[in-house]
Amino acid sequence: MHFRASIVLALALLSAAPAGAGGDLASAYRIIAGKEFVDLTHSFGPTTPVWSGFGQASFTPASDPKTRRPYTFKEDGFRTTTYDMVGQYGTHVDPPAHFAEGGITMDKIPLKQMILPLIVLDNTPYQKRDETHAFSVADLKAWETRHGKVPKGSFVALRTDMYKDWDKDPERFKRAPFPAWAFETIKFLYEERGVVATGHEAMDTDTTDKMDSETYILTHGHYQIEVMANLDKVPPRDALIVVTWPKVREGLGFPARAFAILP
Repeated sequence: MHFRASIVLALALLSAAPAGAGGDLASAYRIIAGKEFVDLTHSFGPTTPVWSGFGQASFTPASDPKTRRPYTFKEDGFRTTTYDMVGQYGTHVDPPAHFAEGGITMDKIPLKQMILPLIVLDNTPYQKRDETHAFSVADLKAWETRHGKVPKGSFVALRTDMYKDWDKDPERFKRAPFPAWAFETIKFLYEERGVVATGHEAMDTDTTDKMDSETYILTHGHYQIEVMANLDKVPPRDALIVVTWPKVREGLGFPARAFAILP
């Protein structure tokens, strides 16, 4: 069964079912579980790329606060780690409050915005002529001619294949300028297509001096996911994205885990 039809059927079963009808929820799960999942998240560590305005992370063995002795399997039967890092590290979520005073923090983002239809816009053909191409409204309309209108309520990700340099060539990954969103495209997606959130592979949304695109997204009440991976393994439309993060009280950003469920 076509993926979109399968999901519609599953949701119809759930909406029509009386309270406690667990069988229909199980049917919906079986549809999802039979699909291919793609991880859209980078692994990260103390040496992985980070924006130059922040510092590298530090991972150290957690210690007993009284004795300062690190916990070990031999002495304690467990081990754990203390993480010292900025919230915007690795694949991460930027909530509105990151840029907008009074914007919602990451713990207030609605759960229903964490599973959405996924649209992937491919910037790589344009990068053959211009390695720093900014995906334009004209590019978006050309995509819609081939694949149909971007649906309202979706998550839209920009594929640039920068993610391939994350481990292989971290210095190149941090390059600037880089392939990115055009500001006009971001505005068009939110204002004309009614998307819920956007994401991309770079550490910044665009290459403007004042971070115009990121400012627009966050000050208009949306979140974004930065430093995404494996978008080349996801079709242009009809997949789902699931993106999660810890529920940090009044959090201004944190590493996220994102994955796609394919048609």
